[in-house]
Amino acid sequence: CATAPKGPDPDLVAIQARMKNIKHKLLVLSGKGGVGKSTFSAQLAFALAAAGKEVGLLDIDICGPSIPKMLGLEGEEIHQSNSGWSPVYVEDNLGVMSIGFMLGNPDDAVVWRGPRKNGLIKQFLKDVDWGELDYLIVDTPPGTSDEHISLAQFLKPLDGEQDGALVVTTPQQVSVADVRKEVNFCKKVGVRCLGVVENMSGLEQRVGAFKFLQRSTDGNDVDVTAAVLAAVSQIAPGVDLEQIIARTEVFHPEGGGGEGMA
Repeated sequence: CATAPKGPDPDLVAIQARMKNIKHKLLVLSGKGGVGKSTFSAQLAFALAAAGKEVGLLDIDICGPSIPKMLGLEGEEIHQSNSGWSPVYVEDNLGVMSIGFMLGNPDDAVVWRGPRKNGLIKQFLKDVDWGELDYLIVDTPPGTSDEHISLAQFLKPLDGEQDGALVVTTPQQVSVADVRKEVNFCKKVGVRCLGVVENMSGLEQRVGAFKFLQRSTDGNDVDVTAAVLAAVSQIAPGVDLEQIIARTEVFHPEGGGGEGMA
């Protein structure tokens, strides 16, 4: 009977050759959906690019790619050359790759089983021509499923001193409990957890930007913004309300939230 070929997977060798041009790989993970992974990934990429770094943003959320929408890149297409797939550039030093660029209709559902997802992730890692990068940020789907296992497997031989995962959570316990599983996943597969990001931990807004409403039993709320601001000005004369910030917790940080988990 036939036997499997011996020796290293040639795709892993190709991935290793491609990743040698990237100094640091940062995985953005979470065990919970809707905590803001893609938003955080995009903002981190923009911040690093603004600091003068060469940055790549790879979206491997195969079934729900949101990076093209967030970065205003819907409708863009991937171009191929002898050196591989070219990223879509939102800035001169910020390239983006996502399956969203491959969909004819952004509303099309991607109904793929694990092996096909893994194949595309492998292709992204070995075929995208990022060039020389300081940082590659990988935005992942929620959970600890095929995409995460494949990513850890493909990048494991490439672990660098500052490579690892940033885990995103929101403060409430139902999120922290799922995200804790993601931290344990990192331990099991040997991915270093660089830190926990607590997103949506509070809302801050200038007092002067608030709209104050007085509730009524008939449902017709009355706008009392002018009266409230006038009353505040009388209590605290000389205070510039445009410079006063009001803060409230969006989600109650049960059990200490992300900081307690960390």
